[in-house]
Amino acid sequence: MFFIKNPSEKFSIPDWLSLYRILAIPLLSYLMIAGFRELFGIFLLISFLTDAMDGYLARKLNIETQRGAQLDSIGDILTVFIGIVAAFKFEWAFMYKHLLLIIISFALYFLQLVIAFMRYGMPSSFHTILAKISMVIQSVFLVWICLVGISYALFVAAISFSILEAIEEIALTVKYDKWQPNIKGIFWEIKESKSKEE
Repeated sequence: MFFIKNPSEKFSIPDWLSLYRILAIPLLSYLMIAGFRELFGIFLLISFLTDAMDGYLARKLNIETQRGAQLDSIGDILTVFIGIVAAFKFEWAFMYKHLLLIIISFALYFLQLVIAFMRYGMPSSFHTILAKISMVIQSVFLVWICLVGISYALFVAAISFSILEAIEEIALTVKYDKWQPNIKGIFWEIKESKSKEE
């Protein structure tokens, strides 16, 4: 994690929660490979809950930092990725049937990631409102598919919000020359720009 800013600084509680998600990946990988579907779903749920907790605590305690935002983003990326891999393992037929939509979503996400690395040398950490909504829906879908089974409605919602979020983040990455954390969203940025012009 060479692009983490100020790695030597003392970790806060939100930082540790984000770090937990990163360190939990080997355990999740083992549970997935070993076929412990329900147990994987439970630990995946725990990881997603830490995502909700770290952001809330950082805002509540007023300890939002650049490093914390980066750790949070890395934890999110890895957790969602392992969740998607598990969805393919446990529900291959369903996921393969909708592979084109999944590829489109991934392509837009990786395009944004490439642009972010080209501009900032690290992943973006905008944490927009749309990104938070998308993360919640993705989390519910991935945990649901492990613990309950297939939900087409949740799949459509997860894919739709993932695509919208990726498009918004591409626009924000193009707009900002410097790395910016915790932005509400593109519509708020446009509104703010217009108000400044007036």
